[in-house]
Amino acid sequence: MNVRLTIFTALGLLGAVSIWADEKLPVLKAGNDIYSNVTVFTITATDVYFTYNNGKGMANAKLKSLNPELQKHFHYNPVKAGEAEQKQAAANTQYHIQAVNQPAPRPPANEDTVQPSSAGQASGLSWGTDLPVALNQARSENKLVLIDFTGSDWCGWCIKFDHDVLSTDKFASYAKSKIVLVKLDFPRHKKQDAALKQANQQLSQRFGVDGFPTFVLLNSAGRELGRQTGYLRGGPDAFIAKLDGFGRQ
Repeated sequence: MNVRLTIFTALGLLGAVSIWADEKLPVLKAGNDIYSNVTVFTITATDVYFTYNNGKGMANAKLKSLNPELQKHFHYNPVKAGEAEQKQAAANTQYHIQAVNQPAPRPPANEDTVQPSSAGQASGLSWGTDLPVALNQARSENKLVLIDFTGSDWCGWCIKFDHDVLSTDKFASYAKSKIVLVKLDFPRHKKQDAALKQANQQLSQRFGVDGFPTFVLLNSAGRELGRQTGYLRGGPDAFIAKLDGFGRQ
């Protein structure tokens, strides 16, 4: 029997409802994926989001993959699901266009600001916005996943950490070999599609994020290994050491 972990996707977070919040199911089957001791926490037009194995894991399943009885129970509507997927795809495209065209933020001007290293800024380091895609990539490449909850255009410590750590060649070299990167942004000035904003907010609530920046390290099954909240002094060496420490736990 093929039991595969399918972890959250921002795609289905359009139109989330909470009618079934905390509903418990002994077993949930979605295609070839089997989950036991399930507690539902969100239903959307496209997905059901839940914890499983008595809260030890978190996952989502496509409503279209459920059996007809559960589809009816969760009020699955194929037409609405298709519309939601199209809207989210458009939102993702628009977000990526804005991200490419957005000028790089400047770090805050204060006595703690560190100038860029002589090695220059890192190139070719890619931050995704889709958590399930990142987890699938991590599984296929035997890597971990790092989520960056950030306020890219207003949070001074986020901007400073980007400048001092995330934009360095040393961190880029480390990340390319060990982790898949996901950035969940909460801007105040940069335009952000409402669907993407809602999706990011849902994930922020699910991970209990209450300050920026917050970095959450996951294994490829979506289990949290550790987190760093706020600015960490010491440059890329200190951050890399902390991530490696999480990974050894």
